Amino acid sequence: MRLSATFLAEVAQAQADDPDLCLAKTAMPERIVVDFGGPNVAKPLHVGHLRSLVIGESLRRILLSCGHHVLSDVHLGDWGLQMGQLISELEIRQPLLPYFDAAFAGPYPATPPVTLADLEAMYPAATKACKEDPVRLDAARKATADLQTGRPGYQALWDTFRKLSLAAQKRDFVELGAHFDLFGGESDAAPLIDSLIIKLIAKGVADKSDGAVVVAVAEPDDRKLMPPLLLAKADGAALYATTDLATLEDRVTRLGADRIIYVVDQRQALHFEQVFRAARKAGLAQSTKLEHVGFGTVNGTDGKALKTRDGGTVKLADLLSEAVAMASKRLEASDQKSDMPATARAALARKIGIAAVKFADLSNNRMSGYAFDPERLVSFEGKTGPYLQYACVRIGSILEKAAERSEVIGPLSLGHPAERALALECLRFPEVVASAATALLPSEIADYAFGLAQRFSRFYVDCAVLGEADQKMRASRLALSSLSHAVLSRALWMLGIEVPERM
Repeated sequence: MRLSATFLAEVAQAQADDPDLCLAKTAMPERIVVDFGGPNVAKPLHVGHLRSLVIGESLRRILLSCGHHVLSDVHLGDWGLQMGQLISELEIRQPLLPYFDAAFAGPYPATPPVTLADLEAMYPAATKACKEDPVRLDAARKATADLQTGRPGYQALWDTFRKLSLAAQKRDFVELGAHFDLFGGESDAAPLIDSLIIKLIAKGVADKSDGAVVVAVAEPDDRKLMPPLLLAKADGAALYATTDLATLEDRVTRLGADRIIYVVDQRQALHFEQVFRAARKAGLAQSTKLEHVGFGTVNGTDGKALKTRDGGTVKLADLLSEAVAMASKRLEASDQKSDMPATARAALARKIGIAAVKFADLSNNRMSGYAFDPERLVSFEGKTGPYLQYACVRIGSILEKAAERSEVIGPLSLGHPAERALALECLRFPEVVASAATALLPSEIADYAFGLAQRFSRFYVDCAVLGEADQKMRASRLALSSLSHAVLSRALWMLGIEVPERM
């Protein structure tokens, strides 16, 4: 079947005239909670957070575009043993602080007793000490228990640690363009845990085993071993599973979630399968769809997990800075916009570098890992973020020149094969978005955006636009360029990629 030029022009014109580019809105909008990011308090964001943030934000935008009601929640790790480790470490370093005096009635100092840099140094030191010294580990566990049972000084310290960390993490979120509606954490679920465990035991869903509380989640048709979900240790300490289950119940009851999506490393697949099974068994999510969106690792060029030279974990801020520095170097080498003021050039390099990182991540199927090579990622050629930014800027430049010349844009008429091919590619956009939303695969949008940019490039080579002598044909090609620009811009927005005005 071959579509007539008249019909094709009509539907392309309808897409161009629609502010939503004919994206299909779901007939049954869902209230969806997207859980992504998941940083721990007192630790800087690292390369392991990159994929969760980038994929999660893209999915948030894709689902919004389909008409769903989306709430994004960062879900902070702010209530476990790491808090007791930090508190006990600070007591060793500064034992005279009033937070450690059980008789102190307050008020506690308004000035934090530590800086963010102090926290970042204390965390690995405390972790190492607790691994090597059982006495230190016992002190950290006791501090954790005292915090969770409401000791005022420890809660004041916890609040200080949390605020310092979150302020720094929010700067990284802004840098990556990751938006959060909620900044909940494990601590928010803590008050719900006791009643949840009592309820599950009363229902016969949870059982006591050697003093611990577990939920058997194995099913008869399992083809692999499915261990029970441990809700509480023999000493009563709650675990990640406990806070995850309590948070899940809260999202269903308080937020009214129809669907909860967890964008977390694929290595946590077993954990989420256990939690989801326990939730369904307990009737906590009878009509709520629960999904784990897993992903692979970010690797170095050697194919191994990306590490610093001394073997440590790469900070997210350092990784982004490296990409931005490489983009700046590339701009200088190509003499791009040498007439730009230094501040504008720096801003452009930042947009290019961040786009390079995001597209490198999202252009891969999320289940696969990929190699982080900043020099290749910032290339203006090939399947890269900067190439797509440049393609979008170039189309925008054509339209800007047309506006300066007061050119008429439209109506569309499609005669040349390159025009037809480009129009058909634009018209595929709603189908691609719907597919990406169903499969939760931003890579489908990334592949489409690259294909569209290539289609436009071939069209521009084969068909004169501003240089076309025939006024009607020129107006039509400008209309097709405008449609291509709108579609490519929207696709890049869904990937969280910002398009510069100039490039």
